[in-house]
Amino acid sequence: MQSDLKIGTILKIMSKICDLTGKSAMNGFRVSNSNAKTKRKFYPNLKIKRFFIPEEGKWITLKVSTSAIKTISKNGITAVINKYVKNGSI
Repeated sequence: MQSDLKIGTILKIMSKICDLTGKSAMNGFRVSNSNAKTKRKFYPNLKIKRFFIPEEGKWITLKVSTSAIKTISKNGITAVINKYVKNGSI
């Protein structure tokens, strides 16, 4: 397995959980036209994104939901990270 991996590739076996907000998959039902229900999952809209932290002068890579990206662009990465650390999410 390790010999097949290339440097810089993203593994698909990573968990589908937002690094900041903790959003993860929800359970639900797929409902057909006849109203028969089968189990399914609703996955969060996650993106892998690099953020620059000016206080430390370095880049970090996070897997974040698109709602977290909007919050980061509004408030700034440092304020958002501090908020989630204070709340105990990370």
